[in-house]
Formats: sequence, structure tokens, C-alpha cells
Amino acid sequence: MLSLITGLFLFLGIHSISIIAEDFRNRMAAKSENGWKIIYSLISVVGIVLIAKGYAALRLEPVLVYVPPYWLKHLTYLLMLPAMVLFVAPYLPGKIKQVTKHPQLIAVKLWAFSHLLVNGMLADVILFGAFIIWAGVARISMKKRTPRVIPGLKSNGINDIIAIIIGVILTGVFIFYLHPLLIGMPLSI
Repeated sequence: MLSLITGLFLFLGIHSISIIAEDFRNRMAAKSENGWKIIYSLISVVGIVLIAKGYAALRLEPVLVYVPPYWLKHLTYLLMLPAMVLFVAPYLPGKIKQVTKHPQLIAVKLWAFSHLLVNGMLADVILFGAFIIWAGVARISMKKRTPRVIPGLKSNGINDIIAIIIGVILTGVFIFYLHPLLIGMPLSI
């Protein structure tokens, strides 16, 4: 469990720098944008590796928190579709981004919530619960922060169509190929 918690602390911690220390983040990026990105990326990767190892280890000694109904898996698949669309929407600005304001944070919430619907082990509650809490706090903090420009295309109505197509393709690829390959858990329809 220590590995999972440490990984979450590193990954969500570095992603929370703007929430808790925006001035520090801005000073570091002003000194060296690439240097900041390298440090940010390295800490993120170490966090992801520790999360993956800790999550896998904790699932070997399962602690049941709740038993989700089987039929919720279909709702999970359904929720992952808009999650994938929203995940790519910031890079393809259009009405989706304009209406949702922070589409990736909504995507994280949908991803985490949908996975909590079908996974009731302690490892799942810790992992997905941490991401929901982080995304909620990040969303609230966005109201107080100056938004940074995300590199991407110029705002355009066609971008929404592209985001939807990419989201649908990503959802299918994850369900049928990447989820079993990366997570080790094949999904059934």
C-alpha cells in the first residue's frame, strides 16, 4: 500500500503545484520552461510507476469494501465515452471546451467515478477516490487561478467533431485492446 500511496502523492502532488503554490510553479517555469517540464514529467512518471506497482500489489491481497452490481459495467462503458472525448477536448478547442471550461478535469472525474462503479476493492477505492478528490479540488481552485494557455489548435467548430471521433476511437481501442494490455484486465461487453 505504501507504494500506491507514495505514487499518488508524487503524481497528484506534482499536478497540484498550481493549486497550492502557483507562484512557485510560475517562478520555476519562468527560470526554465523546459527544465520545469522535465522535473514535472520525471516526478509524474515515477508516480505512475509507483501507482501501478502499488495498485497491482494491493490487488493481490484484496480487501473488499463493497460489491458493485454487475450491470453497472455497462454504465461504466457509457461514461468512458464522454470521458475520452473530454480528455482530448482541450487540445481541440471548440464548443465542448467552451461549455465545460475544464474538460480534462471532468474527464478525470468521469473516469474515476465510472471505475468506482465497477470496482469495490480497497485498492480501487484508494486509487480512483484519490483522483476524484484531486479533480474536485483542482476544479474549485481553477476559479481563483489565471488560466494558462494550452497548446492546441485554434478554436473551431470542426474541432468538436474531431474530438468526438478521437474519443470514440480511443474508447474502443481501450476497451478492446489497451485496457487488457496495459492494465492486465480484459473487459467484456
